[in-house]
Amino acid sequence: MKTILVVDDEDKIREVIVSYLQKEGFRTAEAGSGQEALRTVRQGGVDLLVLDLMLPDMDGEQVCREIRRSDAIPVLMLTAKASKTNQIHGLSLGADDYLTKPFDPRELVARVRAVLRRSDDSQLLADRVSFRNGHLEIDSLRQVVFCQGERVSLTPIEYKLLVALARYPKRSFTRDELVDKIMGFAYDGDVRTIDQHVKNIRQKIEKDPKNPIYIQTVYGSGYRFSGELL
Repeated sequence: MKTILVVDDEDKIREVIVSYLQKEGFRTAEAGSGQEALRTVRQGGVDLLVLDLMLPDMDGEQVCREIRRSDAIPVLMLTAKASKTNQIHGLSLGADDYLTKPFDPRELVARVRAVLRRSDDSQLLADRVSFRNGHLEIDSLRQVVFCQGERVSLTPIEYKLLVALARYPKRSFTRDELVDKIMGFAYDGDVRTIDQHVKNIRQKIEKDPKNPIYIQTVYGSGYRFSGELL
């Protein structure tokens, strides 16, 4: 049974979310502040965060940054800010999905399931593959990535996107194809969110993100992975 940590300073919102999640078979935990959320995550056992951006002690963006320094727990952000700019900013911090208030609790549950389903997918590569003489390594069993021997902290979506591309070196994928692979056919958001995830990955694995070696842009279409498998 998966444990979902619901982080929101409004009791009624937490109660509604928790009620719907529990009815769908999830175990839940609650936090009303950023510090309480971080303490709960550090104790272990949390599989996903539903994280409100407006918290009394620190904003959800700070919470997400702190978590991403050491953990790849999926994060579903909640916010009253509906603009694409805010959404892209949230994704750039490492969020896996983004839902604006007010929202249908049934949609939230569906998105939680979708994010967990994506993050649980480990059947994409051999146990361990190495590119460019060991510069980049992907360990599929542990779902971790190493760059120059150092572990790289990727979100579940970033990991799955990297693996989807790396499985077929030099094959071009459109943004729509990558959305289907990473986010599922039911995703109805902007396919350009793929661009932000690619940007995040490049910042983490490329020596020069502006001149990437691994994830290359196919202009007018999408992306491809270029790496020597060794």
